[in-house]
Amino acid sequence: MSLRPTVDFLLYQWLHAENLQERSRFADHSRETFDAVIDTCERIAREKYAPFNRTVDTQEPHFDGEKVTLPQCTHDAQKAYAASGMLSAAQDYDIGGMQLPYTVEAAANSFFAVASISMGSGLLTVGNANLLMVHGTEAQQKVFALNEFSGRFSGTMCLSEPQAGSSLSDVATRAVPDGEGFENDPLGPRYRLKGNKMWISAGEHELTENIIHLVLAKIPGPDGKLVPGTKGISLFIVPKKLVGTDGQLTGVRNDVALAGLNHKLGWRGTTNTLLNFGEGKYPVDGEAGAVGYLVGQAGKGLHCMFHMMNEARIGIGMAATMLGLAGYYASLDYAKNRPQGRPVQNPKDKGAAAAVVKDVAQPQVRIIEHTDVKRMLLAQKSYGEGALALNLFCARLVDEQATGDAAAADEARLLLEVLTPIAKSWPSEWCLEANSLAIQIHGGYGYTRDFPVEQYWRDNRLNMIHEGTHGIQAMDLLGRKVLMEGGRGLQLLAGRINATIERAIQVPALAAHANALGSALQQVGAATKAAWSTGQPSDALANAVPYMQAFGHMVLAWVWLDVALATLHADATLERASSVGRMGAMRFFFHYELPKIGAWLQVVSARDATCAVFPEEAF
Repeated sequence: MSLRPTVDFLLYQWLHAENLQERSRFADHSRETFDAVIDTCERIAREKYAPFNRTVDTQEPHFDGEKVTLPQCTHDAQKAYAASGMLSAAQDYDIGGMQLPYTVEAAANSFFAVASISMGSGLLTVGNANLLMVHGTEAQQKVFALNEFSGRFSGTMCLSEPQAGSSLSDVATRAVPDGEGFENDPLGPRYRLKGNKMWISAGEHELTENIIHLVLAKIPGPDGKLVPGTKGISLFIVPKKLVGTDGQLTGVRNDVALAGLNHKLGWRGTTNTLLNFGEGKYPVDGEAGAVGYLVGQAGKGLHCMFHMMNEARIGIGMAATMLGLAGYYASLDYAKNRPQGRPVQNPKDKGAAAAVVKDVAQPQVRIIEHTDVKRMLLAQKSYGEGALALNLFCARLVDEQATGDAAAADEARLLLEVLTPIAKSWPSEWCLEANSLAIQIHGGYGYTRDFPVEQYWRDNRLNMIHEGTHGIQAMDLLGRKVLMEGGRGLQLLAGRINATIERAIQVPALAAHANALGSALQQVGAATKAAWSTGQPSDALANAVPYMQAFGHMVLAWVWLDVALATLHADATLERASSVGRMGAMRFFFHYELPKIGAWLQVVSARDATCAVFPEEAF
């Protein structure tokens, strides 16, 4: 089983990505250029990433008190990725980019994720640079962003703090003006930062010449106190090593120190760090405090950072998806080759009390011939390929927002707002379940390190936490996204779903599924209204996670029905095994998964307070 046929079908038969060449930005491209990029990424992933996935899991980053050491394969992979041009793939030609559609970029990057997720493929670096291209000054773009796109520098995102976690209102890192004339620095108003940042991926390494940290901090008011809440948060560029306006290193180390590495369950190939800013270990001009340059307006840092956070959320959704698919491919291969047990036979006695009969004289069969193993494989396939379709659809919306006409771009923007919590959270939950099923198919072997599926599960378990926990995504969806702009985003999504239903209901093989999806849409709509019927956020959000689970399953059912329509359009008689596979996965999702939404939505609609009112002392 290979990822490429699935990617090709979704890109060209479903999303019609080749039509993007009709947009002026992508006019120089064609399916041939898209395929060439994907070919290159597939090859690099196969040669530089996949063979070393276990290596980076066992040879974890090592900190000797001065520097972090990573295995040579990680250095080689990073160089190959940078040389491919993928760091700047979506950028303008005049800064060395390819002006590649994000849809194709996301598809191409999926091969690195399925090969070895924790070796990294520039997710944070690209997001960091993209943020600066939108919110940074011309000098900040030239000195920092362009060097990140070239691979000279890498980037991070520094939000969380040890005492605050996901609660950004409680950020305590301080930024004070760096002396007289601080506002006139050519790289932006210059500040000194002091504070600690926790869980910073790729926060320290020797893979690139420099590391560019984007740091959230608060500028004290006239009374010296920090402004409470998120409105007082500003965003700063804090390079590990100071640079001049020409982008060259000055030879001065900034006051950013690695306090230690976090030892993770998975993603062990990526350094995860606790960073101390301004503790005085590397004083600049004899003074403690990390030098940072303000991005955008003071107090508007979270607005800027959301540009990177939303990119990262979709990226984490794709990471979870590819880990789910990696486990699926491994367990499928195992199931096809592992002989064990014998099939159940129909007994001669047709009575209700007839015992299960197996002919032990017959040779063992491969476990893929057992119905329950097929169930587990179909579940993985429906989760992984469905999540991949969802993430590529979101990538297509990014291109629509950037290059469509005003109305189409605005619709894409709003659809992305609604779908981003699902694109991040749904794969993080259900592709993790896929990894659990992959272990189950392997039996006891799957629980050992002799097979890769236990590592895929460990790597994937992080993604329900990464870039906003499951609960945070759920509250964002029910508390903000479905309500924003008078519920217009939800209405737009419902319109897309209804359009698919109207097409599918005309196809006999899909009519029942279309009706089931229509019922699910109705249930979600009714539950949304019921949750907010009292107007009290505490009532509505008490069951935000079940709401998000049901909402996500509805979205995935829609995606699968739309993919099924494309499948029948391309292969009406289902002559190809891949077509049969997609249709079977669609049916599985509708028969086994979609019915779950009733239980989830029951507590949402009733505004069930069991969890909300449960007393602490009763636990």
